Amino acid sequence: MRSQNELPIQSTAGNHPMKRHHTAGYYARRVKENLTTRVFKLICAIFLTMLFLVGILTFVLWLSLRPHRPRFHVQELSIPGLGQGNRSAKAHIIFNVTARNSNQNVGFYYDAIKITVNYRDQSIGGETLAFPFYQEPKNTTILAGILGGNSLRVTAGQWRRLVADRWRGVVVFSIELSSTIRFKISTWKSKRHRIHATCPVAVGADGSILATDKDKSCQVYFI
Repeated sequence: MRSQNELPIQSTAGNHPMKRHHTAGYYARRVKENLTTRVFKLICAIFLTMLFLVGILTFVLWLSLRPHRPRFHVQELSIPGLGQGNRSAKAHIIFNVTARNSNQNVGFYYDAIKITVNYRDQSIGGETLAFPFYQEPKNTTILAGILGGNSLRVTAGQWRRLVADRWRGVVVFSIELSSTIRFKISTWKSKRHRIHATCPVAVGADGSILATDKDKSCQVYFI
């Protein structure tokens, strides 16, 4: 019999987990899974690196080749007969507009350009500048001419209003330019786009363009 002072002997076997012995197949599967994971991570890293490099290259090319719109500026607009205050069969409009290509590597193919002169939202003349041309990068093309005869259609009522505005000191016109354009980058050419430019411009009492409106930039948009 045990005395009351004796403690029961406890087995320590339960305090230590039993070691499990794995088979060779188990270790082979673990190695295969680790290898597959590493290969997958490597492929993802290569793909993301290539995607990043392509994005950087595309951004650089876009910065260097992105096409700027053509820029049109009014250099001259005058109605010599307006200064005399009379309307005759010889009344005419003299205009000079520049088309600028500010791109470094982009050229423009223009079809025929049409010019229209408006007064109080009504056309008073226009013609087609029928000379399709190619505009080199960093180039300015002068579009100049005279509207008269059949290309100038000013009614008696319009002429009276023109003269009345002239006596007030300022006559406001609107020049509109329209054409079809293609962009050229190296050997690549874009499809045709309709382009339209609107140029508000004013002339003084002598029928000549105001100094403040010379070289005035036109609003350009695609249709």
